[in-house]
Amino acid sequence: MRKFLSLLLTLFGLYSVAQQDPQFTQNMFNQLDINPGFAGSNDAICATLLGRQQWLGFKDIDGNKGAPQTYLLSVDGYLKPIHGGLGLTICQDKVGFENNLSVKLGYAYRRNIGTGNIGIGLNVGFLNKSIDFTKFKPIDNTDPLLYKSGTTNLLSNSDTKAMIPDLNFGVYYSIPNKIYFGVSTSQLIQNKATFDNTNIDLKRHYYVTAGYNYPIPSNPSFEVAPSFFIKSDGTATQFDVNCLVEYNKKFWGGLTYRIQDAVGVLIGMNWQDFRIGYSYDITTSAIGSNGRSSGSHEIMLGYCFKIKTPESVESYKNVRFL
Repeated sequence: MRKFLSLLLTLFGLYSVAQQDPQFTQNMFNQLDINPGFAGSNDAICATLLGRQQWLGFKDIDGNKGAPQTYLLSVDGYLKPIHGGLGLTICQDKVGFENNLSVKLGYAYRRNIGTGNIGIGLNVGFLNKSIDFTKFKPIDNTDPLLYKSGTTNLLSNSDTKAMIPDLNFGVYYSIPNKIYFGVSTSQLIQNKATFDNTNIDLKRHYYVTAGYNYPIPSNPSFEVAPSFFIKSDGTATQFDVNCLVEYNKKFWGGLTYRIQDAVGVLIGMNWQDFRIGYSYDITTSAIGSNGRSSGSHEIMLGYCFKIKTPESVESYKNVRFL
């Protein structure tokens, strides 16, 4: 039973550093997922796909893969008739025997302020959470904690699921190619799910993100883009400090430091309307130091389609040329 509990504490306890929401190293390219106020800020229809394999090599006591796997698709666009943007994110996050599928759909009202633009957004989220209890293998089959009160059956012998609705709110301000700043909160309602008489509470999360593009005066082809990302659920707080160097608006590379967790290396490029990125995390926490993880891989693919308003053709008659 100690080995069994140790595995669960390692998987779910260490993962709680990132609270309940999934974690991405390329957070500067994942604004819509954490802030509904971002929708429509690019004056284009944009889609971003992220795939993350975290703590590669981590296995349970039976040798099965137990490392977190996360895949996310986000799409947003600006619509002039509604004075704002629409956004959609779909995310699948698997951690051990737990699988989470979330869908968020929202709207952001947009308004110009000075040389920048602000978005105030709200979205509705639906989380389908499931836990496969059939894969739980106790060391001690007589342990009363693993059985329902008054029965000889395990807590569950099936894949238990629950659908949980919630709300998210955010404000995002940006000056294109110069600066951005956003504050947001997710899981506003803090709904609950029940699995075998055990409640799982969704905790409210808070996010702060900001970044700045600084062209090097002596060589404007290079830009330094420092940024930070803070995530907290009121109990645990995660800090990401990032710095990218971009060349000629086409290639970039940089580093991310996630305090007490990992150091990430990022590279990427812009090609026509596409954006391609890759990051590798070197785990600095205990899970990496004991050799149970060889790091985390993350791939990003983005595409933006600029919205062009067709030019109207006007004609008139001139009395000199009848």
